Amino acid sequence: MKAVVLAAGLGTRMRPLTFTKPKFLLPVAGKPALDHVLTLLKNAGVEEIGLVVGYGKEQIIDRYGDGSEFGVKIRYLHQKELSGTANAVSLAKEFIGGERFMVMNADTLVDQESIDGLLKRYDEVHSDEDFGGVIATIEVEQPELFGIIHAEDGRVREVVEKPRRLESKLANAGIYIFDPVIFGAIGKTGKSERGEYELTTSIQILINEGKTVYTSPVNLWADIGRPWDLLLANRYFLQGQKGEIHGKIETNVHIENNVYIGEGTRVRSGSYIIGPTYIGNDCDIGPNCFIRPCTSIGDNVRIGNAVEIKNCIIMDNTNIGHLTYAGDSVIGSNCNLGAGTTIANLRLDEKPIKMEVGGQVVSSGRRKLGTIIADNVKTGINCTINVGVKIGPNSAIGPGTIVYRDVPPNTMVSLKTEIEKKEWKPE
Repeated sequence: MKAVVLAAGLGTRMRPLTFTKPKFLLPVAGKPALDHVLTLLKNAGVEEIGLVVGYGKEQIIDRYGDGSEFGVKIRYLHQKELSGTANAVSLAKEFIGGERFMVMNADTLVDQESIDGLLKRYDEVHSDEDFGGVIATIEVEQPELFGIIHAEDGRVREVVEKPRRLESKLANAGIYIFDPVIFGAIGKTGKSERGEYELTTSIQILINEGKTVYTSPVNLWADIGRPWDLLLANRYFLQGQKGEIHGKIETNVHIENNVYIGEGTRVRSGSYIIGPTYIGNDCDIGPNCFIRPCTSIGDNVRIGNAVEIKNCIIMDNTNIGHLTYAGDSVIGSNCNLGAGTTIANLRLDEKPIKMEVGGQVVSSGRRKLGTIIADNVKTGINCTINVGVKIGPNSAIGPGTIVYRDVPPNTMVSLKTEIEKKEWKPE
């Protein structure tokens, strides 16, 4: 079986993380998100993958090559203009030939059982004379943010992108199985209001022409569209990992179940680590640090003395200085957090934390959310970063500064104080 994986998007809603890398390479449980997608497909019996690339294609091609490391064959399909998902799938027509095939967004993470269930559903219905396809679905709490499916008895009536009237909470999960008949519908697809050729429009064309598109529910699903979605996906995949210790553990270290520690990593005395947690290779952890559940630490990371990390993703080659606290945050590569840096993750009124995404301030729906820090950021000693703040790449925060607003890329933020001097004579 073949699959088409869509990995060409700019990832604007994931900024500032995507200023320096495509969102499909952002880490989830110690691996790029796209690693998990390729593994899911391989385990489902997919042998050949057409990987549609665009923004950051050089980084993607450099990592995955011909796919042999993942046990699949990869052909790269370059979407030169990002003109929508239908256009992206159309690039695979020659690659697919006359076979059935799966389509999956590269930023969609589900459990293996859901992928297997989608294939089972296809086997049940594809022989029907009016078969048009199978679409994976999931119930969501904020349907206005998703493409919504109106269905009856497991058959799609209508697909609506980000509806204004909320009549259904059944969302399009971004995973499909098609026969080549879909390419005919794509050829009839016009541009949407967003100026793109949408795959959901092609599906609606199939339905309008009398074809039946069937639904297949998924159990666990994460659409990595917004920065905090990384934390949700990270939690899920960490819970499924196998705890292993390959590094050096000093005396008086406490490590609980489901903790992975990579080769060349040293955990110093007095450290306390609770799983599920992933720590990569060649890291230096502690002494006396506290690493709490659902934390993922990349390779060559330094976690200093008396540091507390909770539910964070910390990317490669980053240094977290002593006496620092970071909670519910994503911290990029090659960062340096100075001693005493504090990242707030809870509002005083304990209301859901808001963040600017794609030019709009939206609620994350999360009671606890810290900061999103891009690559190559430095903070000075004793600075404080408020909840929901994003810091762009190659920026710096001066000592003692309190950051309340987003910091653009290549920006220095510092606190200026007036110092008054006068004569003083102690009695």
